[in-house]
Amino acid sequence: MAQVPNTTSNQLSHSQQDLQDLVALAIEEGRRLGATESEVGISVDTGLSVTARLGEVETLEYQRDRGMGITVYRGKRKGTASTADLRPQAIRETVAKAFSIAGFTAEDECAGLPDPEDLAKEFPDLDLSHPWDIEPDAARDLAVACEAAALQADKRIGNSEGATLSSHRGLRVFGNSLGFLGGFPSTIHSLSCVVVAQENGEMQRDYWYSSVRDWREMEDGEAIGKQAAARALRRLNAKKLPTVTAPVLFVPELARGLMGHFLGAIRGGSQYRRASFLLDAAGQQIFPTWLQISERPHIPKALASSPFDSEGVVTRDRELIKDGVLTGYVLSTYSARKLGLHTTGNAGGVHNLIVSSGPDDFNALLKKMHRGLMVTELMGQGINGVTGDYSRGAAGFWVENGEIQYPVNEITIAGNLKDMYREIVAVGSDVDKRGGIRTGSVLLERMTIAGE
Repeated sequence: MAQVPNTTSNQLSHSQQDLQDLVALAIEEGRRLGATESEVGISVDTGLSVTARLGEVETLEYQRDRGMGITVYRGKRKGTASTADLRPQAIRETVAKAFSIAGFTAEDECAGLPDPEDLAKEFPDLDLSHPWDIEPDAARDLAVACEAAALQADKRIGNSEGATLSSHRGLRVFGNSLGFLGGFPSTIHSLSCVVVAQENGEMQRDYWYSSVRDWREMEDGEAIGKQAAARALRRLNAKKLPTVTAPVLFVPELARGLMGHFLGAIRGGSQYRRASFLLDAAGQQIFPTWLQISERPHIPKALASSPFDSEGVVTRDRELIKDGVLTGYVLSTYSARKLGLHTTGNAGGVHNLIVSSGPDDFNALLKKMHRGLMVTELMGQGINGVTGDYSRGAAGFWVENGEIQYPVNEITIAGNLKDMYREIVAVGSDVDKRGGIRTGSVLLERMTIAGE
């Protein structure tokens, strides 16, 4: 992406040392009031977002947010309060409110800070901060050029929902009364485009985007626009399908969501609430024996990398699925204690989940599927986290003889997630790295496709 003019408009208003001092102030205030334990998180964020539609700026937003959240423990009683005012007096008042709240809550034997030995001691530089000092005019020009590339790609691209460029940087510091104090800056930059293709009275929309830590690695704006146009055009003249049972291929951006349902089922909260279709499934075969799922928290520049979780617990490489078998759950300190287990450093979520991919690229997966449905869009929220029943509206393409034949829409795909995971035939080499779950396309042996 081309170099753009510099500006200081999105500089953070506080340094890391400033925030560390404020965290220390809050913890000391909690100690003075009589708290047995306390933990504090402070963050400041700035950002610029520009949306261009039909060649004109539609929105220009500048964001500057800051806030503090504190949790105070009085024995096994817990109180939480927050504020957007980082002046010392406001922080003291917020700590006092949290302390007061803790006096009215019920005791919970699982409440409290992590064990000291679980806290991160070292903070590796994961290369997560690459500020982009871009001026609004330059951001506008990039968004306009991205959309223009889509609109000029084909005369059937008759409308647009716009192209949006956003650049955000943030700094978060976390500390607790056990002596933990850590923080790091991070950035995220993205460029997206959504357009509408029209032909014979039919309209179809589609999109494309790039999302990165380092703005220099963002996909070229014109390429994003052309890809959005191509994706919308290929959906024209969609047909309906008769109801059939057939193989289904999820493209990478949708396969990520498929794996996200697995994560939701093995989270500690789902387990101790007894609300999971994978209840007590540790040690059981969930996926085919050839499939592995790993957590890699320390990948440089990755969108979900972090040296510690939201409680200050150190993050570590981990194999969640080994030879298809679930090795354990995704746990915070609290959920681990509820289950009689140990934290896995996942308070706040997972950090770069990697689904093992095979040698087949996307075209090879189409050949392997031979005949079936390639899904490119999902609609609705028809997932039951307790039973695993899965039913969602879908659109995509029908495949015959390993080749795409025509677009399809107004269909529903249905199955049960436990069966779907066991019946994964292959994971493609076309891995999508634009999120916290990295996976290629996922080919399932069969699903029910409800059509006409």
